[in-house]
Amino acid sequence: MKALKKIAMILGTVVLLTGCHGAVESAEFNIPSEFDENKNIELTFWAKNDTNVNQTRIYSKAISDFEKLYPNIKVNVRFYTDYGKIYNDVITNISTGTTPNVCVTYPDHIATYLTGNNTVLSLDELFDDERYGLGGSELKFDSPKKEEIVPEFLKECAIGDKHYAIPYMRSTEACYVNETYVNKLGYELPDTLTWDFVWEVSEAAMEKDADGTFKVNGQNVMIPFIYKSTDNMMIQSLKQRGAGYSDEEGNVLLFNDDTKEILKTITEHVKTGSFSTFKISGYPANFLNAGQCIFAIDSTAGASWMGSGAPLVDIAKEKMVDFDTRVMTIPQYDPENPCMISQGPSICVFNKKDPQVVLASWLFAQYLLTNDVQIAYSETEGYVPVTTKAQNDPVYKEYLSLKGSDNNEHYKVKIDAAELLMANTKNTFVTPVFNGSASVRDASGQLIEDVVKSVRRKKTVDDAYIDGLYKSVRALYHLDGSGEERSLGGKAELGKLPTASIVLLTAIVLAWVLIGLYVIREKMSSQKQSK
Repeated sequence: MKALKKIAMILGTVVLLTGCHGAVESAEFNIPSEFDENKNIELTFWAKNDTNVNQTRIYSKAISDFEKLYPNIKVNVRFYTDYGKIYNDVITNISTGTTPNVCVTYPDHIATYLTGNNTVLSLDELFDDERYGLGGSELKFDSPKKEEIVPEFLKECAIGDKHYAIPYMRSTEACYVNETYVNKLGYELPDTLTWDFVWEVSEAAMEKDADGTFKVNGQNVMIPFIYKSTDNMMIQSLKQRGAGYSDEEGNVLLFNDDTKEILKTITEHVKTGSFSTFKISGYPANFLNAGQCIFAIDSTAGASWMGSGAPLVDIAKEKMVDFDTRVMTIPQYDPENPCMISQGPSICVFNKKDPQVVLASWLFAQYLLTNDVQIAYSETEGYVPVTTKAQNDPVYKEYLSLKGSDNNEHYKVKIDAAELLMANTKNTFVTPVFNGSASVRDASGQLIEDVVKSVRRKKTVDDAYIDGLYKSVRALYHLDGSGEERSLGGKAELGKLPTASIVLLTAIVLAWVLIGLYVIREKMSSQKQSK
C-alpha cells in the first residue's frame, strides 16, 4: 500500500504539471494601472497575405511606426497564404500554449479557439478603459472611439454577450458583370440583379455558331456564370428566401427543402454548362477577363483582379478582352429588399500570463484601427475601412473622388466595389457564431460542389440523391444532433485527441483509481483496529 500511495502521488503530480504546461490562468484579465515602458516585450502577429505586396508593405510600415511609438515592444509578423492555415495552426498551438499574441482571423474560428482555457481575450473592458481603451487618454496614437467603429461591423465580433475581436477590414460579395456581352445578347442590366435574370442570360449565352464556337464571344470556351465561394452562395440564397441555415444555439438547419430546391436549380444549369464554381473550373476573374464569363461572383476584396483594365491579373495580356465592367450586388430573390453577407478579417488578442504582454498586444491590435493603416490597406483592394473615422477622413474621400483616374490605385472597378458595400452596409448580415459554425459553413459549400461534380459526371441528381448527400455531408462535418449534443460530444472541430492527451487522461483515471484503493484500504484497516 505504501508503494500504491507513492505511485498515486507521483501520477497526481505529473497530471497537475502536465495540465499546467503552457496553460493560461482561467481568471479574467485585469488591466494594469499603467503600461510598463521599461519592460522589453516581444509579440507574435499572424496575418494573411498572398500575392499583394502592397499589403505586405502596409503591415511592415504599421509595425515600424508602432515600434517607434513604443520602443520597448517588438512585433514579429508571420504571413500565411490563407485564413484556414492560420486557423489550423492556432488550434494546434492551443494545446502547447504557443498561440500568437495577435491574430487576423474570423469569428467562426474564434468560436473554436474559445474551447481552450481562456485562450482568446474578452475585449469589452478594454474597449471602455479610460486610459488604454478605444480613444484612451494614455495612447500614443489617434485611436478611434468605440462609437466610431461601424456598429454593424463591431457587432460581428461578438460571441454571446462579449466581444472577442475588433473588425479590421470589411468586404461583401459582388457580381462583376461583362455588360458588353449582356447587351450583345439583347438584354439590359436591371438596377438590381435577380437570380432569374442571371440564369436566363447565362442560358442565352450558351448558343453556338455553326462552327461550334459560342456566338457571344466567338471562342470555344464560355461559362457564363461562375461563383467563387459556394458556401456564400448557399448561405445568402437561404437568407434571401427566409430559410433556415443555423441558429445561435448551434442547431444546424441547413438540410431543408429550400436547400434542396436551390440544389435542383443549380443542377439544371450545370447540365447546360452555363454554371460552374471556382473549385471545379478555376478563378472567375480569369474567365471574366478572357471574355469567357459574363457573371463572376467574388469578394469585393478581389476587385483589383476583375475587368479588362485590372491592375492584377493571372492570365497573359494577349488573352485579355476589352469590355465594360459593372459591379453589382449579388443576385436577389427579392430585389426590393437586397440581402448580402458581410465578411472580412477581424483581429483577436490571445490571453497570456503576463498582463503587460496582454496590454501590449491590445495596444498593437488597436493601432491597426488608426486612419493611416485603415485607409492604406483599404486602398489595396475593394475593402472598406471599419471605422467612420477613416471613412470620413478627407484623405479617404479624396481617394474615392479620384475613381477611374488611373488603372492602379484608383482603378474604377475597385472603388466601385468599396462604394457598393458602403451603400449596402445596412443590408448585410452575418451567420450565427458557435463552436462548429465553421463546419456548417464548409458543409453548405460542399453541397453545391458535390452536386456540380455529380452532374458533370452524368449522375442523376434527384430527391433520393440529395437525401443521400445530406446524410454524407452531415457525417463528414460531424453535424448530426442538436447544437447542445454536439457540444457535449467532444468538440468535433478540434479533431481526434492527440496521443499525449490520451496518455494524460489515462494517467488521471489511473491516479484516481489508485487513490481510491488507498482510501478504502486505510478505512478498512482503521475499522479492524477499532474492533
